[in-house]
Amino acid sequence: QVQLVEFGGGLVQAGGSLSLSCAASGRTVSSYHMGWFRQAPGKEREFVAKIGGTGGSKVYRESVKGRFTIPRDNAKNTVYLQMNSLTPEDTAVYYCVATYYLTNYYYAQHNWSYWGQGTQVTVSS
Repeated sequence: QVQLVEFGGGLVQAGGSLSLSCAASGRTVSSYHMGWFRQAPGKEREFVAKIGGTGGSKVYRESVKGRFTIPRDNAKNTVYLQMNSLTPEDTAVYYCVATYYLTNYYYAQHNWSYWGQGTQVTVSS
């Protein structure tokens, strides 16, 4: 089993930056795909970004391309989400996810085996 815990959520003004981190425990996740989903109030949960075990295979949601990055540090069993130029539309609960096997349908929630509890990100206008 893999446990995921997110850190770093909070309140930020539009145009600002915020960095989320996700620490994994229970297993070494260096070979796991890891990623982030988010859910805004009244909306469906949506894919944000993912990264492969070697640090390659990065994919981003279209609306966050050029603003968000998803580095990982396998020595720390941690993945990050660096968010820049935030807008109120980025307000959501952000969830860290991990899975060993991943198909091309990385944007589908059911393809991710492990989920964190979520951390709130609020962007004020």
